[in-house]
Amino acid sequence: MLRYLAKSALLIGISVVIVCGVYPAILWVIGQTLFPFQVNGSIVRSDDGKVIGSLLVAQPFTKDEYFQPRPSAASYDATASTSSGYAPSNYALRDRVARALGPIVTYASGDKKGQLVAPDVEAWFKEDKAGGNPHIVAQWADAHNSLAQGWVTADPTHGAYVDAWTKAHDDAVKDWIKKNPATPQPKASDLAVLFFENFSNEHPGMFPSSVTKTGADGKPVTDIEPVYAGSDIQSIFFEMWREDHPDVALNDVPGDLVTASASGLDPDITLDNAEFQLDRVAAKWADDKKLNAADVHKDIEAILQQKAHAPWGGLIGEKLVNVLEVNLELHKRYGNPA
Repeated sequence: MLRYLAKSALLIGISVVIVCGVYPAILWVIGQTLFPFQVNGSIVRSDDGKVIGSLLVAQPFTKDEYFQPRPSAASYDATASTSSGYAPSNYALRDRVARALGPIVTYASGDKKGQLVAPDVEAWFKEDKAGGNPHIVAQWADAHNSLAQGWVTADPTHGAYVDAWTKAHDDAVKDWIKKNPATPQPKASDLAVLFFENFSNEHPGMFPSSVTKTGADGKPVTDIEPVYAGSDIQSIFFEMWREDHPDVALNDVPGDLVTASASGLDPDITLDNAEFQLDRVAAKWADDKKLNAADVHKDIEAILQQKAHAPWGGLIGEKLVNVLEVNLELHKRYGNPA
């Protein structure tokens, strides 16, 4: 009996050494010898050795000179890889996609074919009437309480702006507390809907948005002010504009331009997505460096075609572009953005 147990223990020991020691060691040696860049995370470094990023993990690029990755529910945090988990029926998902579409979507036909819809969204918003009823901002806040609360909590300056509003509208706040006795000391987010309803009455056709100006000391100062145009209006109210203009034909955009990946960290975008962003990227570099716009557009198009790849050596799937790789090539060619 003991002899069999000893043999079993020996076999288990040998198996553990092979599976947990020898096999990983062989793979490590092969990887470090033949694929050192890939097995160490595809880390890209600057000339001075500073880590720039990984070709395997998306990171945000906000400047117009660079291509931008897919939206990320994880805020591009590699330690918090996740999707939004929103169902197609969840308005929060529809709202996020609509906000991405607002500033970029164009007309598909008519006198304005190929032109951006955004200026017309602003003009419609300024008239302050949606669905035949006045006060667009109040309608938006009433219909989507969570979005109104999300605006308040999205930035400390937003909450401070609402706090200042509460001090100037004490009677309205007291009346709200009477109607909501379970919340005797409401926070700024609790008063979000009330704030937007009041704001809509006091500033028809306007929305509170961040405005940056030069202060007395010559430094930029950002405050919240009522505005009737800008990216906030183009994005937040595109969905309501679309509901008021359901028959207007609009051009499609690449799906991965406005949808997040399951991980929130997809480092690649489709070539179609990159081509959609090409006009913006090329125009910005041409303006920064005072170069011929057509030549810059042609050069960057060549970069995209050179860097494009498809799974399994191109045998399956769409052509993809690694965002970090392409942006590094742009930086190498044109230097730092203005």
